[in-house]
Amino acid sequence: MADQHKDDISTAQMYTADSWRVFRILSELVEGFETMTDLGPSVSIFGSARLKPATPYYNLAIDVAQQIANKGFGIITGGGPGIMEAANKGAQSANGRSCGVSIDLPMESASNLFVDPKYNLRFRYFFIRKVMFIRYAQAYVFLPGGVGTLDELFEALTLIQTKKIHPFPIYLMGVSYWAGLMDWIKGTVLSHECISPVDLDLIRITDDPEEVANGIERHYQRDRALRNF
Repeated sequence: MADQHKDDISTAQMYTADSWRVFRILSELVEGFETMTDLGPSVSIFGSARLKPATPYYNLAIDVAQQIANKGFGIITGGGPGIMEAANKGAQSANGRSCGVSIDLPMESASNLFVDPKYNLRFRYFFIRKVMFIRYAQAYVFLPGGVGTLDELFEALTLIQTKKIHPFPIYLMGVSYWAGLMDWIKGTVLSHECISPVDLDLIRITDDPEEVANGIERHYQRDRALRNF
């Protein structure tokens, strides 16, 4: 009986904790929505936090963010160092809107210095952060990264493939970095018919920042015209 009583108490405590967790989740969602609604048309840029300013991909992230910001789009990153910092830096250098949606992690104690204070958000839950990336982006741009970058890439592809979100451009930058992944997708995943050939059309690969910025602008203008038709 005593053990049963302890189990009942433990279960009740778990339910109470879960109930309070719902309020924390709602609080983060509301804060994110209220802040990012004012951001306007934007592009989410992803890449490794571990890549240093001396790497060519860091400078590529600055260049593409700058080109995109010059088209009038805000830049959304994870708010951390590395590629994220570079993208926010590129946005600010073009006097564009620079947003960081960071996450509580032991290795990333604060947002990078190039995030606009007005658009500096920090989340406890990864899934809420993902909502912000996808909800307010007109396109995704991926530079070299690790597990987190791949996670965002394949989630976006899944949501578009399953028609859970409206299709938008997905660019991979760093042609040599992504070549092995694309070879595997085409040579193994596609050959086993686990995806359709049309799914590959969702991805564009280039090292040209101007091509990325122009492509995003064309898609946005065409999509807006269709929605207003």
